[in-house]
Parts: sequence; structure tokens; C-alpha cells
Amino acid sequence: MSEHNKEAYRPNIHTGSVLDDVKVHSKTLDDIGVEILPIHTGGTIHAKRIPGRFRTLKWIAASFWLLLFFGPYLRWDGRQAVLWDLGNRQFHIFGITVLPQDIWLLAMILLFFALFLAAATAIAGRVWCGFFCFHTVWVDVYTWLEDKFEGKPAKRIKMDAAPFSMQKLKVKLPKHLIWLFIAFMTGFSFVAYFTDAFDLWLRLFYFQLGYYEFAIIAGLTLLTYLIAGFMREQVCIGFCPYSRIQGAMTDTETVLPTYDRDRGEPRGRQRRVKPGEEAEPLGDCIDCRMCVDVCPTGVDIRLGQQFGCITCGLCIDACDEIMTKVNKPKGLIRYAALNEFAGKALPPIWRRPRVVVYSSIMGIAAAALLWGLMNMSPMDVTVLKARAPLFVQMSDGSIQNRYDVKVVNKTNDVMRAQVEVFGHDGLLALPDRVAEVDPGNVATIGLFIRIPRDEVTQVSTPITVRVTDLNNPSTVVNYQAVFHGPAQ
Repeated sequence: MSEHNKEAYRPNIHTGSVLDDVKVHSKTLDDIGVEILPIHTGGTIHAKRIPGRFRTLKWIAASFWLLLFFGPYLRWDGRQAVLWDLGNRQFHIFGITVLPQDIWLLAMILLFFALFLAAATAIAGRVWCGFFCFHTVWVDVYTWLEDKFEGKPAKRIKMDAAPFSMQKLKVKLPKHLIWLFIAFMTGFSFVAYFTDAFDLWLRLFYFQLGYYEFAIIAGLTLLTYLIAGFMREQVCIGFCPYSRIQGAMTDTETVLPTYDRDRGEPRGRQRRVKPGEEAEPLGDCIDCRMCVDVCPTGVDIRLGQQFGCITCGLCIDACDEIMTKVNKPKGLIRYAALNEFAGKALPPIWRRPRVVVYSSIMGIAAAALLWGLMNMSPMDVTVLKARAPLFVQMSDGSIQNRYDVKVVNKTNDVMRAQVEVFGHDGLLALPDRVAEVDPGNVATIGLFIRIPRDEVTQVSTPITVRVTDLNNPSTVVNYQAVFHGPAQ
């Protein structure tokens, strides 16, 4: 590309040469239905919205986040289905209750999705940013509302530049009110995952919210309103660290939205020539700038890959639409790897080392998580042996050991835990007691075990401490412990 074109089509920079080119091409672009937008001047980017397959995929992916608004209101066994009860140190996920003893399961979930993000980036760049990132989704929703209330981008740019008036306020106020409502529901829904959602609404209406609850809801409301409504692409370009580190996670085999320079250059519209004149050799790119106008971050993909590109594919939708209108094949901008343009064949995913490494770790995390869920018991038992002293010789000559039996109730019902001891014919467990354990709590049961002196034949005698829930006899946990005696 010439130096003139590099300067003229640098995104978000106003240059007279661009406006001149647009004027020259305006007749042809009007003929095919392309709206000429003012050049971005460094302010808010008003991206044009057009239909297409990648726009449809974005809306399908965005619908996942709607579940987060309804998630706190789902019920399971008479309680909130998903509840992160930090006060009681319990995490309820439908029928599963995760206590601090099983926090490693949450670590496996985080590890799995972290490596999933890395693998997705190695395969298709910032596909997470373009289709699944909550910030991208919220900006999409906000700009969709802006389009409905204020009109197309050219009209919005003109309105933003106009001085304040009642008519301008009348148009903008409803949009901002709905923006604030969505921002409030975002903050409220977040807090509702940490306390009962219906109780939270009740306390809100009676002005009984706690200080921290109010502060978090207000803070998230303001933050969502500002970053989705005003900062928009600046978050993706200037604040999100992912845009910087993605370069270390991609390579020449990563599939990204790419402009086919060999086919598109030199760009421009084909002019009519007089008899005897030779037509100017031009590429397929008619220089309509639609790929720039639809980009939510203002990137000109024709200048090559930039960290502002969020891999959303909207430029592909725009270019394919224009190519169809001018009777040229689609794919001038398409998902492709740099190696494809170098004439190299892309290897299968399972032959790419970094993808294999990421996937292997994901598999290990998934297997550990599955094993943990399948082997998760409703009751956790730990038997702690007293160390000072290891044993005591009683007045009748018997040897006594002391233990603390800790029983964790992982269910949502009260548990009646009965402790029994096996492993030696002559042992006596004192006291013979049953302890009640509240849901999600830990009970400590003191246990004394005696064995007659003449029956203690070794220094360490294996024993089994069995704990049974009398309210649910099928819940049984056996713990292997050791009885210590004097040396023979």
C-alpha cells in the first residue's frame, strides 16, 4: 500500500484526502446502497449495524449472558439454585454444595476455563472478545438501543455535535434511563448470587440493604453505565490486558479476520474509460470503508492485524455484502491464517504443539473435576489423634488414646452422626454418643478408645472409625486411624 493510502485510511484520524476520495466515489457507492459516514475524529465510535452471519452468531452467543439475569431466581430443593454463601462458607450449585474442604473443585473449574481461553486464542485469536466477553455484549446491547432511539450513525454523530436543546434531551433521555436500568440490573443480579435474590429485593424496597450490598450495587451500576455507554472500545484497546498478551498466544497458524491484499489492491472504483484508453488496473476493493464503519473498535483491517481487532467478523459481513452488490466473489476479508497467504497448508489442530499442551491440561482439569464430583460424599470425616501424650495407662492397666472426630455436613438437612470404632476385639470406645451437625457446619466429637494392656500386642494397631448418619443410614464414612500403645 502506498504511503498516501496508509495515511488516508488510518482509523479515527481525520484527513482531507479521505473526504476527497469519498466525494469522488460517492455516486458509485450510492448506486449500491452504501451510506457514507463521517470520518472518526478520535471521539466516540458509532459503528454501523448491518445483518450477517457473524452478527447473528454474536447475538446467539450474547444470549448466554441473559441467563445471568435470571440465574438468581432459579430454585432447587426449596432454596436458590446457585448461591455463593460467603458468610457460611458454602457454595450451592443446584444439587451440589461445595464447602471449603472441596474448594479445589472450583480451582479445577477456573483452570479449565483459563486454558480453554488460551486454546481458543491460539486457534482463532480474540474470539472470546468478539463473541462472549460480557463487555462486548453489553456494548452491543447499549449501541443497539442507541440505534433505535437516536437513529443511524450519521444522525447520531450530527446530534452529538449539535448544541444542547430540549429536543436533543427528549431524544437522549429515554436511552440513558434504559442504560441505567440495565446497569442497575447488572449490579443487582451480581449481588443476588451471594444472597437470596427474593430477600434482597424485599430489603431493597424497604430500604434495608446492608452497607456493602448498597455500595457494590451502586458501584457496578455506575461502572457498567460508564464503560458500556461511554468508554466502549477504549476498554478493549486501552484497559483490557488481554489485547496486549494475545500476541504471545497467537502465531502464523491462528485464524483471524484478514484482508486479502493481493486480491484487493490497488483499491478504488473502476472508472469509465474513453475509447482508446486503457482501464486502470484495480483490485476488488472498491474503497467503500464499510469494513471500518462496522468495526466496533474502529480498526481498518486493510492495514493488517492490530490489537484493537476483537475478531468479531463484522468486517467480513460488511465486505461480503458489498462484494455481492458489485458482482464480485466473497472472501476479500475472511477468517484466514497468515500461513495461508504464504502458500502453506494449515496443519490439523491436534498437530499444533501449543493447542495440544493447552488441551492436555484442560483434559487433566476436567478429569479431576469429574472424579471429585463423582466421589463427593455428603459427609466428610477427619479423625485427629492427640499427640501429647500418645497414650495414657489407666488405673486398671488399660491403654487409652484420645481422638477428635470432625464431621462435616455437606447436605442441606440436619445430620445425626453416630461414631463407632472397629479393628480390635477388646477395644472400648467412650463415650458412646451421637452428635447433631447442622447443614454446612462442622461438629467435633471427642472420642476415647481403651484396650486392655495385655491385649496391646504392637506399638501401632490399625483401627477403623465409622461415622453413620442416622437420618440417612446409607451415608457412611470409614476413616482409617491408628491406636498407639507401649513398646513390648
